[in-house]
Parts: sequence; C-alpha cells; structure tokens
Amino acid sequence: QMDLCIEAFGTSKQKRALNSRRMNAVGNDILSTAVTKAAANIIDSKGITALIQDVAQDDVQNISVFLPPCHEDAEKPEDVYQFEDILSPAEYEALRVPAEVLVNITPEEIIKKTEEKSYCSFVLEELKFLPVDEKSRDHKARCLWYLDTLIKFSFLKVIKKKHPMGPECPHVISRKLMKNFTLLTYNNDSVQNLISASMKAKITAYVIALALHIKNFQIDLTVLQNDMKLQESRVMDIAKAMRLKVSKSKGPPELVPDQNHKLATLSLPLPEHKAPAGQRKRRKMK
Repeated sequence: QMDLCIEAFGTSKQKRALNSRRMNAVGNDILSTAVTKAAANIIDSKGITALIQDVAQDDVQNISVFLPPCHEDAEKPEDVYQFEDILSPAEYEALRVPAEVLVNITPEEIIKKTEEKSYCSFVLEELKFLPVDEKSRDHKARCLWYLDTLIKFSFLKVIKKKHPMGPECPHVISRKLMKNFTLLTYNNDSVQNLISASMKAKITAYVIALALHIKNFQIDLTVLQNDMKLQESRVMDIAKAMRLKVSKSKGPPELVPDQNHKLATLSLPLPEHKAPAGQRKRRKMK
C-alpha cells in the first residue's frame, strides 16, 4: 500500500528509490534462482554420495578447526576443555529428564542392555560404576546419555527429520546437534542437513572431551574408536590435535578381546601441537 501511494503521489526522488528497490529485489530473486539451479545441477550430475566425499577432503586439512575451545593457559586438566564448552547450563539442565533412565538403572537392566547393545560399549562399561552419591550419579548419567546420543547421531548421513534422535531427546539438544554438528546441503528441491566427514571429526572431538571429564581425564581411545566405527589413525590424529598424551595398554577383554588399546591422557603441561602424520601441506598460490 505504501508503494502504491509513492507511485501515485510520491516525489521524483521517492519514485526513483522505489524503482531501484524493486529492481534489486528482482535481481536477488534471479540470483537466488540461479544458485538453486546450479546446486541442483551439481547434485544431479555428481550425486549426493560424491558430494559427501568432496566435503570429506577438507576435514583432513584442518582438524583443529573442529576441536572444542582449548584453554592452553589452564592450571588444571578440567579447565583445558571446559565442561561449559561441551554442554551449556541450559543444555545440561535439559538432560535431567532423559538421563533418569540411567540414574535408576539396575544391574539386571545393565546386563540386558549389554545383550541388546542398547548403548555404546563405553557407556555400558561406565554404567557399572555409577556413583552412589545422588548428585554425582545424576551428573554422570546426564553425561553418559549425551555421549551415547552424540555417537548415535554421528552414524546419520543426510538428516531429513526435524528431530532425528526421537521424541525423548530434548528440543534444546536436538537443536544443538543440528546447528553444531551438521552442514546444510541442497537436494531434491529442499535443504537438508548433512553429517560430512569433517562433522564426524568434530563429533569425535567432543565425544573425547566429554569422555575425559567422565573418566578423570584418562580414557581408552580404542573403545571409543570401535564405538564410533572409525579407523585408529583417524582417532589418533584427533587425540593428538587435542594435545593428549597417547600410550599403549591392555583394555577390558570383554570389550575388545586380543586388541592392543590406546590410552589417552590429558595432563599439564600440554604437549606441543604437531600436524597429523601424513598430512600434506597445501601448495601456496603463485
């Protein structure tokens, strides 16, 4: 209505501004349509699998981009990767309800969940050692529930559902997963969320950071590696990028029999950061 008034009664200057604004709007629509068509053509010609592989190339170059914030000047291990950088107070509070199933779990239920493989091996093992103290038990249960959810989320490829982890997952946690651990991609005339190799690396780093808080800053990397179905070299690259000290150990035989385990320890002072083995430097543009 305002535009119609300007057309009928506006000054010459107002009419020129109106025409200019309309031309810009048309131009933006044309550009948006062109970009949409170009994206659709690329996807049609290459396929979504090829695009996932293309995105995967970038993550090898810069693992450090996907790590939790590292506070190198920390005086205690728990302050290097701060808990609040993994879970905000609001997110932590939202975990209270879904984590109740772990708070109240019985030894018999743990055996049943182990047989059913309802949770990852790391979580099933830690459920055997839940603290008796009510506050500590609740805290560990929340951390384990979120860690298991992160690992399950990492197995998804292209996410089409608004709440991919089911109705029991709090909305604030669903939103965090989608916002922080996916990339937006265009496919079949719609925008979808993609978990690329780089996002899987990011999820792995946050899983490791949370596991360190759960396990007093020394974790069995091999158990997490198998839980996340990753190659050992991949997990090692991420652990070293996180400035963890890695050593060999024999793990729990019931989890990974006859396999040498890698222990990762977060201790101060932090080791110097080194580029992952085999990482090639990019050529400088001449």
